[in-house]
Amino acid sequence: MSEPIQLHLLRPGQQATITRISGATALRRRFAEMGVIRGENILVERHAPLGDPVEYFIKGYHLALRKEEAAQIEVVLHGGD
Repeated sequence: MSEPIQLHLLRPGQQATITRISGATALRRRFAEMGVIRGENILVERHAPLGDPVEYFIKGYHLALRKEEAAQIEVVLHGGD
């Protein structure tokens, strides 16, 4: 298994599995309400023209997160990415 990295470091097209969510309790609760939970697969769709926010695909829908929010999420890349 590869080393966990922060979600905001992934490039478009890379897919990973969420392993840990940090941050304040309110932020973690908000992530859970959006389906961003440990064990879920997440795909990086694209970056905004100025680099922030980033669009992700998780649980059948598109989600835009700012880089500082995505930095609270640790993931493990799927093989070969």
